[in-house]
Amino acid sequence: MATPIEKLRELGYELPQPKAPVASYIPITRTGNVIYVSGQISVAGDGTVTEGRLGETMNVVQGANAAELCAVNVLSQIVHTAGVKLEDIKHVVKLTVFVNSGPDFTEQHLVANGGSNLIISVLGDKGKHARSAIGVAGLPRNAAVEIEAIVEV
Repeated sequence: MATPIEKLRELGYELPQPKAPVASYIPITRTGNVIYVSGQISVAGDGTVTEGRLGETMNVVQGANAAELCAVNVLSQIVHTAGVKLEDIKHVVKLTVFVNSGPDFTEQHLVANGGSNLIISVLGDKGKHARSAIGVAGLPRNAAVEIEAIVEV
C-alpha cells in the first residue's frame, strides 16, 4: 500500500519547505494531540502565488487547483514545522477554506473540494473532515484561496 507521501507524489506534488511567516503569527501551534495550522495560501513551492478572484478572473476549476496548493502547504506545515509524519495523523478534524470571491460568486464549496479531495486522497479515511467554505473580499498577496486546519495526531 502506498504511503501518504507516495500518494501525494502520484497526484504530482512534493512537500515544499514552508515559507516563514511575513506577519505576527506562527504557522502552527500544538496543544496536546491537536495541531492548529494557520491559514496557508495558494502558493507553489517556488513562491509563485495563484492569484485571482473567483467569479471574476478565475473559474471553479482554477480555484479548486489553487485549493489543492493550499492543502499541500497545510501538509507541509504539519511535516516540516510540527515534525509529524503524515502516517502519524489520526484525523483531520476540520478545514476552513477562504475563497477570494466576486460579489456574485456562490460556488465556494466547489472550490474548497480541491483541498478536501487532496487531503482525503493522501490520507484516506483519516483525511475526512468537517469543513467551512467562506467567500471573502480579499486574501493576503491576492491569493485565490487560503486554508487553515485542525488536525489530531
